Parts: sequence; C-alpha cells; structure tokens
Amino acid sequence: MKVFITGASSGIGEAIAHEYAQRYKNENIIIGLVSRRSEHLQKLKIALESNHRTTCAVYALDVRDNQALAQAAADFIQQQGVPDVVIASAGVSSGTLTEKQEDIAAFQAVMDINVMGMVHTFQPFINAMRNAGKGQLVGIASVAGVRGLPGAGAYSASKAATIAYLESLRVEMSHHNIAVTTIAPGYIRTPMTAINTYRMPFLMDADVAAHKFVNAIENKRRFVVIPWQMGWVARLMRLIPPVLWDLLAKNAPHKPRIDVEQ
Repeated sequence: MKVFITGASSGIGEAIAHEYAQRYKNENIIIGLVSRRSEHLQKLKIALESNHRTTCAVYALDVRDNQALAQAAADFIQQQGVPDVVIASAGVSSGTLTEKQEDIAAFQAVMDINVMGMVHTFQPFINAMRNAGKGQLVGIASVAGVRGLPGAGAYSASKAATIAYLESLRVEMSHHNIAVTTIAPGYIRTPMTAINTYRMPFLMDADVAAHKFVNAIENKRRFVVIPWQMGWVARLMRLIPPVLWDLLAKNAPHKPRIDVEQ
C-alpha cells in the first residue's frame, strides 16, 4: 500500500497518516507526508516508523507551489512507485469579511491553498495512475461548502469550489479507472477548529474521524459527509430557500479572523 498525503503535519492529515500506519501495521506501507512544517513532519515520520513495516517519505513544501509538488510527486513515483491513494488534506480556515481591505490577502491565501493546492496535489500523479490503470484521488472538502456561512466567505467559497471540482474530476477520471472520493467533514477536533468560540454540533475527535475517512476511501465512496449526523444537516441546508437561509444565518456566530500564514 502506498499513500501520499498533504497537510500531514497536523489535524486531519496527521490523523489519516496514523490511521493508515495502524491499519496496515502487519503489511508494508509507504506513506508520503507533505506539509510546510518540516520539524512536524520529521516527528511524525519517527512516530509512524516505530512500526518497522511503515516507510515514510517526507516533503516539506507549500501546496501553492505547483513546481515543488510536481518534483515531490516525481520523486515519490521514482523511489516508491505509483501511489494507490493520493489525499489532498492541506487546508486553512479563517474568518473573512469582504468589507475589510486587509482581509483580501486572507481570501487569496484560503482560495490558493484549499482549491489550487488540491489541483497541484493531484495533477502530477494522474498520468502515472492512468498508465497503471488504477488509483484513487481523495479531496477533503467540508460541510461549510454546502451553503455560504457569514463571516467565512473565503472558506465556504473554497470548499464549495472543491466539491464542484472533485465532482468534475470524478467524471473525468472514470474513463481511466481512477476513483475520486470527496469527503466533507463536519466539525473535527483539530487546531483549525480549536480557535472557534461557538458551539460545534457533533464535534468528532480527529482519530475517530480518520478511521471513518479511510473506511470511505477503501469503499471508494464518491461523496460522503462525516459524521453521518452532519450529512442530514447538509441535506436540510440544501433544501432551505434563500430567504429563509438569510434569516437563519443572519445572526450566526462568525469564525475568528486569523493570519492564515502562521
């Protein structure tokens, strides 16, 4: 089993890496770990390789850098072979307000990392997967992409874009026997949600979520919301007329505005 994961140094990406290492502890598994934070990746590599049947390849880079990702993908394929699964988990979140000129940079960063970072992650693996006649691309979206949330215009827009992008990609890749899975989490206990000051319904620990994510990946689910309760919330959100949505969301709490480059 060979898996390549972006956003691996913390949160969902790190939990997925641990889940794969644990799940395949009696088999040889190779995990590509990508993140901006080299020191976190090295610690994760040591932890995962404590199981001597796990091998980690570490790539410290920013997913906004398509050339760096292309080089990492080429190195992984040359050294380890074509991955069975590529997981685009890198993402950032910040409260944003269009009225604030200083938030323009945050809008740009959120869109570049959450949307273009996913494109940069998948693109260099597709030809190799197509030649191999198999593979799976997995994108981490969010329930926040179902409807626009006040104070989170950049994040909601980026996740709506990833949902639509992954749907397009899924149809395109079906011609090449490459599966595409969209995972839309609700609230997962990670550093990203730790800054939220409001109640988060159905909050799930990252390790529990990662177990469910990998189950969905192995079952080649096309689109899945986790936890299941948020799936029903998402269905209801889609059905609410705009005038009613505006009334319901008008006084909703806003996500804190932070520096996404931290």
